[in-house]
Amino acid sequence: MAFGKGCHLHLIDGSAYIFRAYHALPPLTRKSDGLPIGAVAGFANMIFKYIEDAKGDDAPTHAAVIFDHSSKTFRNEIFPEYKANRPELPEDLRPQFPLTREATKAFNLACIETEGYEADDIIATLARQAREAGGRVTIISSDKDLMQLVGGGVEMLDVMKNRAIGRAEVEEKFGVPPERVIDVQALAGDSVDNIPGAPGIGIKTAALLINEYGDLETLLARADEIKQPKRRETLIEKADQIRMSKKLVTLDQNTPLDFTLDSLEVKDPEPETLLEFLNQMEFRTLTKRVADRYGKDVPPPPVIEALASEAASSVPAAPEHPAIDHDAYEVIRDAAALGRWLDQARAKGWVAVDTETTSLDEMRAELVGVSLCIEPGRAAYLPLGHKQGGDDLFGGAALAEGQMPLQEALDLLKPVLEDAAILKIGQNMKYDFKIFARYGIRVAPIDDTMLMSYSMHAGLHGHGMDTLSDRYLGHQPIPIKDLIGSGKSQVTFDQVDLDKAAVYAAEDADITLRLWDMFKPQLHRARATTVYETEERPLVPVLADMEMAGVKVEAQVLSRMSNAFAQKMAGLEAEIQEVAGQPFNVGSPKQLGEILFEVMGAEGGKKGKTGAYGTGADVLEDIAASENETAAKLAGLVLDWRQISKLKSTYTDALQTHVNPETGRVHTSYSIAGANTGRLASTDPNLQNIPVRSEEGRRIREAFVAEPGKVIVSLDYSQIELRILAHVARIPALQQAFKDGIDIHAMTASEMFGVPVEGMDPAIRRQAKAINFGVIYGISGFGLARNLRIPRAEAQGFIDRYFERFPGIRQYMDDTVEFAKEHGYVETLFGRRIHTPEINAKGPGAGFAKRAAINAPIQGAAADIIRRAMVRMPDAISDMPAKMLLQVHDELIFEVDEGAVDPLISTARAVMEGAAEPVVKLAVPLVVDAGQGASWAEAH
Repeated sequence: MAFGKGCHLHLIDGSAYIFRAYHALPPLTRKSDGLPIGAVAGFANMIFKYIEDAKGDDAPTHAAVIFDHSSKTFRNEIFPEYKANRPELPEDLRPQFPLTREATKAFNLACIETEGYEADDIIATLARQAREAGGRVTIISSDKDLMQLVGGGVEMLDVMKNRAIGRAEVEEKFGVPPERVIDVQALAGDSVDNIPGAPGIGIKTAALLINEYGDLETLLARADEIKQPKRRETLIEKADQIRMSKKLVTLDQNTPLDFTLDSLEVKDPEPETLLEFLNQMEFRTLTKRVADRYGKDVPPPPVIEALASEAASSVPAAPEHPAIDHDAYEVIRDAAALGRWLDQARAKGWVAVDTETTSLDEMRAELVGVSLCIEPGRAAYLPLGHKQGGDDLFGGAALAEGQMPLQEALDLLKPVLEDAAILKIGQNMKYDFKIFARYGIRVAPIDDTMLMSYSMHAGLHGHGMDTLSDRYLGHQPIPIKDLIGSGKSQVTFDQVDLDKAAVYAAEDADITLRLWDMFKPQLHRARATTVYETEERPLVPVLADMEMAGVKVEAQVLSRMSNAFAQKMAGLEAEIQEVAGQPFNVGSPKQLGEILFEVMGAEGGKKGKTGAYGTGADVLEDIAASENETAAKLAGLVLDWRQISKLKSTYTDALQTHVNPETGRVHTSYSIAGANTGRLASTDPNLQNIPVRSEEGRRIREAFVAEPGKVIVSLDYSQIELRILAHVARIPALQQAFKDGIDIHAMTASEMFGVPVEGMDPAIRRQAKAINFGVIYGISGFGLARNLRIPRAEAQGFIDRYFERFPGIRQYMDDTVEFAKEHGYVETLFGRRIHTPEINAKGPGAGFAKRAAINAPIQGAAADIIRRAMVRMPDAISDMPAKMLLQVHDELIFEVDEGAVDPLISTARAVMEGAAEPVVKLAVPLVVDAGQGASWAEAH
């Protein structure tokens, strides 16, 4: 089709799409080879959306995606420093640029770039040609540099805001019409592109001047008439610089092109070509959307590198399942129907189960319904607590019709859910376990698809159902927000229309069974069966029981602490302001930054986008370790103030709101699959991050108390990660010291600094302790300097001497990184694999990826050991009047009758110290310290 009157040309700013996609999405790598593809994925989705939206009467007849060819253009010949301020491209973005060109071609769109010219110049040239041919032009971009082209049949479209940009919008932004934009830009300059302009003149002033004098040349010719002396001098002295800036901002509308407008005619994508590209990129969701759009079959996944074993794929091919059909789901409304489903579960030997409730807080949630699935595609929902609009006799909403009485349903469900011959399959089964437990049903045995994924794929992706369904089944589940809404208008699930709720809930059970059908055979191939069967799966009921038991917390003690913390904060504020020499808001990062960097002259001040200095903890710790004594003192005091403030808001204030009114106890929730290394994460509230190094942090534990007649007992692994390091790194000196029961930190200090262990200065031992633990986490000289508040050079010297004294540790680190690079994962002593997809990344993230790979086998092994101990503990103490209440990293907390303290400590210590065996025989002994008292603080 010849381009002419009536034609409509779309020009897509490809570079803008790429950077939007890169910054909008988290890092993503192709599973087969670790290639970064996050920006490509976002770019492809944006292009597909563009094609789908570009329909109707105003659809383009011609279109092209325009890219920058390289960073060097003719403008660098005019001004060599042009764009010199721009940072280097992120290392993980660089290899994605050519892939976005491939994506454009796969979508059958013209892909254009010209050496020596920017994308904006090509867009300007094509826009001129189209306008002169009588056609219309829409530039898909919000780039201000392109606004000089608007008018005469050319407009812009910001697709992110769905906002057209015409002459009025340009004038609103620049204060001048499009034809005068380059004059304003020449005066204002551009710090991003390093265009100098007229120093001291911004957009608003430039617009005032151009509107007053008409154009840039007239302004410069009459600059001596300007009344403001500084502005007049700038315009006269910098006239040549301003004219050069105008050349830099003016788009070249005569860029040489080797194609015509006619060749840009819109063509539909060729489905086979597009699907092949998307499939090779491993974009499973987009591949399915495109296949559905064009009525094609989803191609089989490409052969990818084994991550779980040499024979196993990280994305196993899905078993043959029927398509998910919402119309096929059933609603169970009476005992006869429920009985038929339960009989099928007995015949199968398994059933996928999911609960719907009124809250995510299992200790307060009410059961609304139960979904069941016997085989993929055959699922049902049993509604039990859905309400309808009218009020019942008690003033609340009445139950909707067509639901079984709750107790009748539970009586039928209980035998099946507790039947040892029927496997109950769930996703995040700990939640459902606790819900049923509160109704008198103890679900067993179980399988958990979340934990199966976690056992095989830790480090690769999240393990929530939506993520797993999208990634492994190519299906996006119904979003919960579609049913309950969000924000102030959000409702609880019992208020959701029963028919809609049934489809949502049954789909959850259906997806769960499909994932189980895929993951169960993969566990063995991924060599993850041992970890799953001995640690993950059996831990579910153990944690559920701990969470339901809770721990008694005295709100009055917390309230008194809050008042004490408030007084201490006030005292610190007074001291801070005295050191500063002036009053200011200690909680204001902006005011603090101005005092530290402008008044006190502290080094390292960097302003953010808001113009305020950064004053994060890392910045303040650097200053506290600096030689600027006044700034160092101020930074240290502010760090102390912030710590007290956090303790007050996060713990002493917030913990009071977490006391369950029915039990009078706090019930935390543990995330089994939260950390890649196997460590548990505590939430709602988080009881694992209460500081123990400060006196104030330790005092918070005083509020955690035993019931009358009982005692709190703490059993804590002594230096378990250092012991594991001594074992895996084969360090004879450390191994012998642990065997001999020597103070490991004092021994390290003696080895490093040549001082005797007897009578050692506590400060020297503290330095050695910081290094011992810091090395495990790959600490740098910067980090150690912050921890000890000493100069960086001194801290680095400590680390250097440490590696000289214990060369085996450096060898372990190097070997671990090399293993991770070669295999894409690291492994604990117990076979837990932690994938390291970013290990070959370049740039700022590379150091973090290496440190994580070094630490993971050590921290992961410690997590394995305490998990193994926790799994064995209930049977070991079953005949004792004791309960395991909390796990805090390397520590287990119990509540026990006063007369059973010693037997509990003896039994629990034996379980913990022997937890590694028989799988691993450590070269060093595991030692568990025990304490007891009326409170956690006394016991620890």
